Formats: sequence, structure tokens, C-alpha cells
Amino acid sequence: MAGPQAQAQLFKKKKKAKTEASAKPNGNGKKDKIQPYSKVITKDAKTDKGLFDVHEVDDKFFYEIPDSLFGREMLMVSRISKTASGIGFGGGKINTQVLRWEKKPNKVLLRVVSHNVVAADSLPVNEAVVNSNFEPVLYAFDIKAFKKDSLNPATVIDVNDLFMKDVKALGMPDRYRRQYKVTRQDEKRSFIESIKSYPLNIEARHVKTYNASSAPSNGSVGSISIEINNSMILLPAEPMKRRYFDRRVGWFARGQVDYGLEAQESKTVRYLDRWRLEVKDEDIEKFKRGELVEPKKPIIYYVDRATPKKWVPFIKQGIEDWQVAFEAAGFKNAIIAMDPPTPEEDPEWSPEDVRYSVVRYLASPIPNANGPHVSDPRSGEILESDINWYHNVMTLLRNWFFVQTAAINPEARGVAFEDEVMGRLIRFVSAHEVGHTLGLPHNMGSSVAYPVDSLRSAEFTKKYGTAPSIMDYARFNYVAQPGDDGVALMPNIGIYDKYAISWGYRPILDKSAEEEKEVLDQWILEHAGDPLYRFGHQQVGDVVDPSSQTEDLGDNAVKASLYGIANLKRIVPNLTEWTFEEGKNYDDLETLYGQVIGQFNRYMGHVGNNIGGVYEYHKTYEQEGAVYTHVPKEHQEACMDFLQEQLFATPEWLLDKELFGKIQYSGFIERIRGMQVRALNNVMSLGKMARLIENEALNGRDAYTLMEMMRDMRNGIWSELRTGRSIDTYRRNLQKAHIDRLEYLMTAENQRKLPDFGGYRKSTAVNTSQSDIRSIARAELNNLKRNVRAAIGRTGDTMSLYHLRDVMERIDNILDPS
Repeated sequence: MAGPQAQAQLFKKKKKAKTEASAKPNGNGKKDKIQPYSKVITKDAKTDKGLFDVHEVDDKFFYEIPDSLFGREMLMVSRISKTASGIGFGGGKINTQVLRWEKKPNKVLLRVVSHNVVAADSLPVNEAVVNSNFEPVLYAFDIKAFKKDSLNPATVIDVNDLFMKDVKALGMPDRYRRQYKVTRQDEKRSFIESIKSYPLNIEARHVKTYNASSAPSNGSVGSISIEINNSMILLPAEPMKRRYFDRRVGWFARGQVDYGLEAQESKTVRYLDRWRLEVKDEDIEKFKRGELVEPKKPIIYYVDRATPKKWVPFIKQGIEDWQVAFEAAGFKNAIIAMDPPTPEEDPEWSPEDVRYSVVRYLASPIPNANGPHVSDPRSGEILESDINWYHNVMTLLRNWFFVQTAAINPEARGVAFEDEVMGRLIRFVSAHEVGHTLGLPHNMGSSVAYPVDSLRSAEFTKKYGTAPSIMDYARFNYVAQPGDDGVALMPNIGIYDKYAISWGYRPILDKSAEEEKEVLDQWILEHAGDPLYRFGHQQVGDVVDPSSQTEDLGDNAVKASLYGIANLKRIVPNLTEWTFEEGKNYDDLETLYGQVIGQFNRYMGHVGNNIGGVYEYHKTYEQEGAVYTHVPKEHQEACMDFLQEQLFATPEWLLDKELFGKIQYSGFIERIRGMQVRALNNVMSLGKMARLIENEALNGRDAYTLMEMMRDMRNGIWSELRTGRSIDTYRRNLQKAHIDRLEYLMTAENQRKLPDFGGYRKSTAVNTSQSDIRSIARAELNNLKRNVRAAIGRTGDTMSLYHLRDVMERIDNILDPS
């Protein structure tokens, strides 16, 4: 047995061996020991200084996190920056999370912070909220080195795995994984493209490749590759004062469940997304006197260097058009458009820098533009916004302007507009998209404020535009008729826009967010009942409120649509002439004829959605009247008459034989059938029928009932049965479609009420088998059977006879499937 000295020596040797082993790579080829800073961040490191210093050493990226930033909250916004064909388009947001970096002795944790549930720190309930809101760890990093700097100590971690491995919060969304049957990420074909650091944000771009058995494109590869951009933004140390949301004014908002409120239930509070516009201390007295003042920090938009020079002035004008709205809020020069500095003036300037909001010009065939923004979830403060301007938005503008105004506007006749004309359209879209970035959603209930015939008045439209809000989809003035000289063709920043910006941005000094509510409510009540100040939600899915529709104009859908159709009838005979170019094929002719069909379809929808419609005008207890009222019976009947006369009676004016000979070898019959069936199924949808039943139950004889609607539908679509006239191809197709819809109603499954997504989606729950819908559908089939049987004997046309015999067989099979 060894003596004490020998044992001590043996122990020292073991300790030394263990220490040496710890500095060597482990079985995974990693070094776990914290090393000296110079060993990790070598002299060969490429360093990008910013929020964190980002070091690239060989093929590894390191974050050098200042110790002062541990515990600070940061917003991670993940977007698909480049995508495989068939998966949406670049720029789409896929995830937003608040993160917090936390330092442990040997680890750095990246934790996910939730602001969905809160309570003030001073309240006893705060402990319960904290205990039920434990922050999950998104990723854990080994500390690689410490930077021992007395002024700015920092901690170094390796972030390669965060972006190269399959961290779902930063990668492909689950909906795409399910849709394309993604099995796993292929790490050998995934890599970091770049990581750049700016004073307030870090931008990481990485390419991820996923094995997928149902890839939407390049299926032979068996995989999908996408580039993802993760923006990590430092949130302000002092959150902005909130402004609380009111559904009577349209605004993008966010919510929290606040357990600290004096309420006997868990209550969600909602507050606006808006820029931090504050009065300078030295200007407070001026502001109180009603003088316009400049904000401490204005909203500045830079127009991308890649934007074609001729369009830059128009985009800038669209941005600065909002200055009049901010003047209503008490600010001058609150929103400014600028050119970015040249690379020579500022080589570090980048649109990726969160300090800059940029109109990004994208060379893309997508015919669109959009205005997303990034905001602080704690307060709603908008931190930055980049408007995505896709090149092909000009095609969209050409199509709209042509089909909605060419009948009265020579400048819109053609496939390529003069630069000044296109520039004015670009300015219009620019202003609309900027409105979104200021916090305003679509206000689809705006255009109903104007009487239809006022849109034919040059004096009225020059003063008020075509809608009180540019945030409506009140595109161009399709109501104006030849001879309405000088009439305005599009909306401007309107009365509602100025009101909404003032309501959301005018500072209320010396009051807390809670104390502001009384003032904000009073501002709304000052304009209660005035349609010019009304907000109407955009509706996705079932259109319940026909006064809040997209693409419509005026206060009467029938009257406005009749004017619109009159203009389409003027356009169709001139399509060939107005699209003529020497040596060109007929593609543009086909496109613009398709636009006519699309516009006609819109009119059918605008009118048809009044049947079974319910108006929604939000109010509070101190306001008189109902929030929800059914569309008057007389107007619903007029809408049914319109559909029968303009659509279900074949629209012969759309059938231009000479035009068809140039653009299609077949398909015009199917086009007409498709339009008719779309309108038919819309009116005979479960939700609309259920609301007709409710209307009768509430209002009795004052209601347009489901039985009356179904009788009017049948009498109009099957009018030939009473007269014995021959039934042409288009009408035979329509009548079969009516039978098919009745068959659907006999077996339709129950319809549940869907989540409303903050008011955007409306839906009506329907228990089909236990409602009157099936009973009335059965009665309609029996009525039709009797009418068809009686008509067969007086029908002289052979094809009409075959059709009616077929209809009899179909009805028999529906009523008695056995």
C-alpha cells in the first residue's frame, strides 16, 4: 500500500490529467472549456460592430454580448426573404417573439418572453402571473470566452447552431411543414448567409433546406430551400405611453390580459400600434395654445435607391400627403420622405438598419404593395416599417384604372399610360400603404358615406374625393358617366383619415393612458352618427355588413353598379381599338376583357351581399340606437331584381363574337356559367339564409323572408316555365346550377361560427338539419317539379324539352335517393 506522500502525488497526477482532458475536444468534437478571448476571437476574425459585436472566424459566427444587455428585452421578427417557387413570396412574416438573453455561470440562455398576461409588480397577483408565465428557453449556448473590459465587459457565444439547426421558432412555419410533408431539415444543405450588426438590431440571414415529399416546385430534388431573415431588435428601455383602443376608430392594435385591473374577471386590454410622436419640452406651451409644433423625432421614410428615378417623386408625394392628417393632430413636418445617402456619403447606411424605414423597391412579378410594421408589444410603439413595393403593382394599377374609368377618361385608354398618369396612380397607392404603416387598417365602411350621384359631381369630388378615407378600397370612380366633366377619379387623404390620425396621435398632456380614455371617448362622440367619421371593418369570408365591402362606391349598391355596368358596356365594343399596337398579339386584349368580367363580378357581389345582410355600426352605452340592423326589405327585394335582370338574364353585351375570335378558342359559355353560379351560391349560402330566418323571427312582415327570397329566385331563374319560351344554353346551365344548390342544401353539414380574428372574419352558425333551410329547399324542389311537369307539355323546342325531362329526373333523385 502506498504511503501518504505517494497517494498525494497520485492525486495530483489524476487532477492534472483531468484538467488536460477538459481542454480537449469531447466525444462530439467540441471544447467545453471557457477559453481566453484571444483564443476564440483571433486576429483573423472579421468583426461587425453594433448592438452585439458579431465576429466571423473561419466558418463560425460569434456574438459578443455586452453584459449590460443581459436582461434587456429584444424583439425577434422572422421573415422568409427568399422562397422556393410556389411558397408565397419573399418578405412574408412568419414569427414574432420577444426574447431575453440571460447569463449563467457557464451558459447563456435565450428565453422567450410573453407579454400576453400581465399584472403590475406592486400587486399581490403579480406573483401568480409570474408563476403561470414561466419563460421557456429557446436555446442554450456554452460560453466560449469572456471579454474582460472594465468599461464594457462582454460574453462570447457561438451562434452557428442557432441558425443552422432546426430551431422551429426561427425556421419554416408548421403550416408549410404539414402542407409539403416536410420530414426533417437537411443540415448539410443549410448554412448561414450573413449576420450583420447595427446599433439597435442584428440581421441574420440563413438558408434552410428541408426534405419534403410534396415540394411545390423542383419536385425531383425532393426538398425545399428557403432563405430566412431573423431581425433581433433592442426594445426601448422606457416603453412609450400606451393609447387604448376603441373599435369605433379603425386601428391596428394588440392586447394583453391584465390581472391587475379592478374587474371580477380576466380582462383583455387593447392598445394602438403607433409611432412615438412627442412634443418637444420647449414647445409644450405653443402646443397648448393650438399652434402646430414639430415632433421630437419625425417619421422619416427613405425611398430605396433601386427605385426607378421617374417614380421617386410620386412615391415621396404619397408619403408626405399624410402631413395634412398630422397637422390635424397638432404636428407639422411629422412625416418626411427622403432619399437615402449615397454609398460615398454613408457607406454604412443600410435598409436593414432598424433606425431607417424604407420603401423597398422589389423586382418581382407580384402585382402588389404592402406596408408591414414592427412594434413594441409592451406599448404598441412602431419601431420601424418597410413598405414592400413590387414592380408589377403598375400592372395592377393599369388594369384597375382602365376598367373603372376608361369609359369617361381618355388617359386610361391603352395598355401603357403616360408617366404623369401612372405617377399619380403610384402616389395614390403609396399614400394608402403609408397609412397602414401609421397604424390604420382598411376602412371598408368609408365609401358608403357618399350619395351615389354625388360621385358624378365635379365640385363634390374635387372637395371630398371618392371616399372619406384613402384606406377604403374605393379605387377609382366607376360611377361617373360621360359628360361628368372634371369629376375626381380617386380618393385623397380624407376627412376620416385626418380624424383617425388626430384621434390616435394628438398628445394628451399630463394624463396617464387610463385617464386619456375619457378624452378619447369624447372625441368620438363629437362625430357620433356622422357617416363621414365611420369605421367599417374589412370582412373576410361571409360578407355580413354590405355597407362595408371592398371595391364599392356610394350608399346604394344597385344604383352604383348600374352606373358601373353602363360604363362596362361602353368599354367592351372599344376594347380592340383601345388595346391596339402595331405588330402585337392579342394578350392585352384578353387580359383587359378578363378585367371587365372581374369588375362585373364585383358589382354582382356588392349587390348580392345585401340579401341577408346586417349593418354593423359600433356604439357604446351613451349612444342611441342599435349596433346591428337588418337591411330593409325593399332594398333586398331591389337587389334580387337587379341580379335577375343584370346577371341571371344572360348578359348578352358581354358576348362579343368578334372579340372572342381574337382571344379564345373556347370558354365563353363557361365564363358566363361561372359568374352566374358564383352569385347564385353566394345568395343561397347558409349564413345568408340563416340571417333571413332570424330577420323574419325578429321583424315579421317587415322582413324579407327566406321563403320570399327562394320564391323570387325560382320565379326569375325559371321564368320560361310560365311562358313556354325556349330555354337557351346559358339559362339551361343556370337552372341546373339552381337544382344543384338545392340538392346541396338538402345534405349540407352544420356550419359553426368561426373565430373572428379581431372583427375581420364574420360567420353565422347554422344547424342545417334542424333549421327551416332544408324544409324550404324541399318545398322548392316540389314546387319546381310541378312547374316543370306543367311546362313540358307546352315546350316546342327539342333541347328545352330534353333539359326539362332531365331536370325532372334530377329532382326525383334528390327527393328520393333510393
